[in-house]
Amino acid sequence: MESIATTVGNVAVNKTVSPALQVGVRLSRVSPTERFDLDVSFRVDAVLFDSGKHINLLVRNRRIGYVFQDLALFPHLSVESNVSYGLRGIHAQETKQRVHKTLDSLGILSLRDRRPAQLSGGERQRVALARALVTEPSILLLDEPLAALDLPVRMKIAEDLRRLIQTLPIPVLYVTHSRDEVFTLGERMLVLERGKIIAQGTPHEVLSAPRGETVAQLAGFENIFDAQVTAIHEERGTMTCRVGSLRFESAKVELETPLVRAEVGSKLRVGISAGDVLLATSAPVGLSARNILAGRLLSLVQRDMIIIARVDCGVEMSVHLTLAARDSLELKPGRQVWLIVKTHSCHLLAE
Repeated sequence: MESIATTVGNVAVNKTVSPALQVGVRLSRVSPTERFDLDVSFRVDAVLFDSGKHINLLVRNRRIGYVFQDLALFPHLSVESNVSYGLRGIHAQETKQRVHKTLDSLGILSLRDRRPAQLSGGERQRVALARALVTEPSILLLDEPLAALDLPVRMKIAEDLRRLIQTLPIPVLYVTHSRDEVFTLGERMLVLERGKIIAQGTPHEVLSAPRGETVAQLAGFENIFDAQVTAIHEERGTMTCRVGSLRFESAKVELETPLVRAEVGSKLRVGISAGDVLLATSAPVGLSARNILAGRLLSLVQRDMIIIARVDCGVEMSVHLTLAARDSLELKPGRQVWLIVKTHSCHLLAE
């Protein structure tokens, strides 16, 4: 299972961990104005856990704010009681002041007497965030807090969340599997797979030119094929790859791709975004695109405002179309079509 950890806010941070990956990761800060650096154990202002040194700071003393994936609000408590829950042991007057200040900063002070069932999705999100912030943490971890919401609601709340978090003086680690949330919320991101960091940088740097299959899938490359280099064209900066079969000698589909450091016979993976593939109902001529593949339309499936077409062109390829394109081209399963793929829409991935 892969995860994206991304950071938002005013503090420059190298993102680190999901809850299951705290052991063996360190986030250390030299001063409030300096960057956070990734190392071998999780650190905020002190080492929280280090199995080698037998350090395990009590959870209540770690000063980590945490927003659960399902928010985990107590349904029988009011907003005010939910937020104050983590302040037990503090004088009642101070507790009330801190709770009201936090609720006011998030614009939900007027909701303090309501229960979670009386709140909208966005309001519940703010209550969960207030409960984490009222403890005055040194770092805030959000574990897929929008995962259960529908896309339109999720993106609206994500935008609200971005504005709220930008005002915080602490770093925020946001764990997600959503590419849309990464671009909406993230300043920097890293991709974790099986406990290892496999990519990091800004969202654009990581997702615009992925070098591995896991990152390519996260970036939205719906078509990923086995490939073998059959020819290198140094004079034009391209090479030819045979794709689509583990037994390359029987594969008939060839693509012209950008030139990378590889030799004839090298095995690679090729990723192509469904949105980068054009579809025609007659054989195209006079195009600059180098890859034109004849095929037959297998299926058409509508998802929201996008049509996903599956085409057999020697390999099975997904193509994204608009509703208008489907209707104007009078597309139906079984029809012969041609796919057009530009050379630089073929992204070479490490095998």
